[in-house]
Amino acid sequence: MPSHPPLSTERVLRAAVDLADRGGIDSLSMRKLAQELGVEAMSLYNHVQNKDDILDGIVEVVVGKIDVVAGSADWKTSLREQAIQARRVLLRHPWAPRVIESRTAMRPAMLRYMDSVIGLLRQGGFSIDMAHHAIHVLGSRVLGFTQELFDDSQEVSPEMAAIFVREFAGRYPYAAEMAAAVRHDAGLGGCDDDFEFEFGLELILDGLERLRERA
Repeated sequence: MPSHPPLSTERVLRAAVDLADRGGIDSLSMRKLAQELGVEAMSLYNHVQNKDDILDGIVEVVVGKIDVVAGSADWKTSLREQAIQARRVLLRHPWAPRVIESRTAMRPAMLRYMDSVIGLLRQGGFSIDMAHHAIHVLGSRVLGFTQELFDDSQEVSPEMAAIFVREFAGRYPYAAEMAAAVRHDAGLGGCDDDFEFEFGLELILDGLERLRERA
């Protein structure tokens, strides 16, 4: 029989991340995780309390992969680099934004990360009050993702796009105008998420810079 390394909290959480990476977060259960590790499900409870504990833990694993940017450059460059670096990590774990949004606990890796972001603002000349407001404005962007109003990832054929614009232009002129103007490859949907992320990030950073200068 093949031997397995001893079970540990770290091994359980890394297996949970691998399972979620392959099948999405909905594929993660105590039973499937035990199968992944080659152990009985009850053995997991020696290392994690329940599924919520696992979800908190895998957020820690992912956030812990984000290297903290030293504030050697100006605050704006450093913060931009930090957010884009976080985005690269989260793109490798597409399930992570949904789980991060659902968590309420602040564990060490998340605290370390947020402390570094606040530090970049403070070292850049922001008062503690302004840094607090900046964190709220930046929101999930500091962790590399945005909370979109709707899912535009589904591609729509050029034929369906033309029907949409024709049928709805009278009732929803501005929505139809935008739909016609922002087609990608002659169809609707499939926006460049990286561009939109950086576009929004840049606007926020520019606005924060103006506030800092006025203060």
